[in-house]
Order: sequence, then C-alpha cells, then structure tokens
Amino acid sequence: MTMTQQGGSAWAIGVDVGGTKVAAGFVDAHGQIRQHTRVPMNSQGTAEEGLAAVTSAIDELLKLAPDKNAARRPIGICAPGPLDPHTGVVLNPPNVTCWRNYPLAAEIARRYNGSVKLDNDAKSAGLAEALWGAGRGYRNVFYACIGTGIGAGILFDGRIYHGRTGAADEAGHMVIDYHGPVCGCGKKGCIEALASGTAIAKKARARLAEATGRQSAMLELAGGKMEAVTSEMVGRAYAAGDWLAREILLETVEVLTIWLGNIVDLLEPDVIIIGGGAAAMLGPFFKKIREQLPRWSLNKRCLEIPMVPARYGEESGIAGGAALCLGVGGSETERHPR
Repeated sequence: MTMTQQGGSAWAIGVDVGGTKVAAGFVDAHGQIRQHTRVPMNSQGTAEEGLAAVTSAIDELLKLAPDKNAARRPIGICAPGPLDPHTGVVLNPPNVTCWRNYPLAAEIARRYNGSVKLDNDAKSAGLAEALWGAGRGYRNVFYACIGTGIGAGILFDGRIYHGRTGAADEAGHMVIDYHGPVCGCGKKGCIEALASGTAIAKKARARLAEATGRQSAMLELAGGKMEAVTSEMVGRAYAAGDWLAREILLETVEVLTIWLGNIVDLLEPDVIIIGGGAAAMLGPFFKKIREQLPRWSLNKRCLEIPMVPARYGEESGIAGGAALCLGVGGSETERHPR
C-alpha cells in the first residue's frame, strides 16, 4: 500500500526543529504520521550546520517515500521563536543560536523545489490539535506546551493568531511574579521560569539542598547526585509518594492555575489543551487546577471550559509542521524556489 493509498492524495512533510534534534515525518490528511526520522542538531554551531541538520532529516525521510515525487510535497517546518511566519525567517531564538535573521524557509524551498511554510513550534502544534486532535470541533482553542520551556498557540476559528508582525502569543513569558527568578528571556517571574520542566528540576535541586537530613526519592532516582535531578524524576518520585516532590508539584500547579486564570480572562477559549513533555506528569493535577481556577479568574463560567490532554506527544512538532500545509490556519506566506 502506498502513502497515497494509505492517507489519501493529500499529505505533507512535517519538520520539527529543536535545540538538540530535527525530526521529520510524512503526515496524511487525517493527521496520521506514517513514517518519521530523527537526526542530531547542533543548535550552537554555524547557520550552515543548522541547515544541514534539517536537510539531513528530510533526506533520510525521503528514502522512505513511496514515490519519486515525494520531494515536491509541501514542507511545513516548526521551530522555536522568535521567527517571522510571513517571510519564513528565523529571527533570534535563544535556544537555537546558529540562526540569526536566517531565511530558513527560502533555503529549504530552493533545495527541494517545493513550497515551504515556517511557524513557531507551539503555535504549529496547537494548529495540529485544532485540526486533528483534542481541539477538533472547537472554534477557539488555547494550546499550552509545557516542556523544557512553556509555549502556547492561540487558534481563532481554526487559524493561528499571529498578531501584527507574527510575534504574538508568547504566553510562556507572561509575568506571574515580578519578584520571581530571572527567565531566559531576561524578564523576572515568567510562567516559564516558574512552571516549566526546567523550572521544576531547578526548584527540586534547590529544595534538596535545603532539606538536609530528610530523605527524598528524587535523590535516590538521581543516583545520589543532586545536580542530576530532572523534572521527570520529580514526577516519578511523586508517583511513589515522595513528600518533597508532592510539595514542588503543588506549588507548580498553583502558579499554572494563576496563569490559566489570566488566559481565561483574556481569551475565554472554548477549550484549553495541555501538551508537552511535562503534561503527563501534571495530568493528575488537572482536577486540582480546575478546583482552584475560580479563585484566579474573574470569569464565573470558567469551569465550563474543558481542560484536556493533547493528542500528540513527542511527535507534536511533526504533526504541527504538516498542519501548516494541510490546514487552513497556518502561515500566510509560502516560500517557493526561485
């Protein structure tokens, strides 16, 4: 059975650019990822090295293609921002320093002689959820990606909200506590600095250093090395009944609830979707977030808004990239080869 027979005539190549890897996959019109590849990414190297990682992922994927014209299928790329979805230029992402004002979409279009769309990773993942996932059937969607950092996607009537220049919806950098820790963006007390996977791990290490004389499963999971504690270990320790892990996650849930209360008061979406690597760890706390939400939202009908887990997990970027090409709400500008 060919790719076309599997998923219909409409399918695209989705590419997910991260700080340490580039993943690419074939995605059909139903949002099914048929094949995918993954290669390392040196995000701190040169622009050419970064481009080589992207083309390597696509080239490896094309070896799995069912027909020789696969390279001419539309390519959707999601990458960390800031970027300009209208021009396809990566501007200055703090975690991908190899590209500064880099015309990534145009370079890929020139290489593969096809149309290319580029957008922010969280916005693209939100579009995939609205098109094929947990947001299907809802008009207005708020998607939160809680992982190493915190990103978000706002979808109005199935279309990504970009703002005036494409820089809208940096919801992960809404300030919750202006006396709080400095975020990677330079501001203090962003929700990303308080509730991301990175923030959870950092808080866990600090609390372990303070909790001398009290045992914690987190330290045991890290082999006794405090500096090796990760957010995943916090989640595993909580599941095992660890007191300190529970304390840390309850604090995290409180600031997330404050943040979501602000989102509800600003947008009043039809659904809130939670995705990203830390979503599974926070899943058991969805009920608690909902219980506390009326304290932090002026909107007295806030509990009518469903809060649900995302359909896509680690492959959300691949699905998101393809959604830019197969959905109606992706980037407004396509880059074509010249």
